[in-house]
Amino acid sequence: QQILREIWQKFVFLVGLSGTTTTMREHIGAIRSNPHTRAFLRDVMREVVMVARAHGVPVPEDYADVRLQLADQVSPDVTSSMHRDLQHGNRLEVRWLSGGVVELGRTPGLIPDVSHRKESALGLRRSFRKPQWAVSGALPHSCFSRASRPHPLR
Repeated sequence: QQILREIWQKFVFLVGLSGTTTTMREHIGAIRSNPHTRAFLRDVMREVVMVARAHGVPVPEDYADVRLQLADQVSPDVTSSMHRDLQHGNRLEVRWLSGGVVELGRTPGLIPDVSHRKESALGLRRSFRKPQWAVSGALPHSCFSRASRPHPLR
């Protein structure tokens, strides 16, 4: 039971940080310094705590506030790997993070509204991947007019 609690406690901050930095496309410093986005971060983490408790995991009821204190202590330029994935056009982990909260919340009859909205907002990006040429900056041959394309035998 203690290991399960530890996992959920880490999951609280992971879902909060990844979800807010990716949805808002900002570092944690900007999010925690604005009262509205700070409240959003707290709401996301509260939902994870609520789902954990609904599954019988003994996460303290005020644990989101404890994790918010951690968010206040980290460097303001901290972001999440999911935020960086979004910036680089890579697949996102939203299905397993916020989506996981939504799915696990349905089992005991909860409706994790904030996580659901976050998952929906990022849903279009879930499986989108930029073409390699867009990531590398090199244009594919099809972008050139026929006259300007290099001859295949040269």
